[in-house]
Amino acid sequence: MSNNMADVTIHIDETINAEARERIQDELRGMSGVMAASSHEEKPHLVVVEYDPERINSHRLLDTVTASGVHAQLIGL
Repeated sequence: MSNNMADVTIHIDETINAEARERIQDELRGMSGVMAASSHEEKPHLVVVEYDPERINSHRLLDTVTASGVHAQLIGL
């Protein structure tokens, strides 16, 4: 693993419950190159992902989120 680390915030358009958010976060955490994925109850539409940009890119992270059936965008790039 490289010493590089980046983070990106993904905005989920739909209102989803904590269980659905946790499933998305678990899917992200299971990806090679992802160190962490988290959200908070105060801002349930936002998921912050920490990852190694040499192993995975932000668009692949977004594709994983939208594959779960929600609409989402990358923010803070």
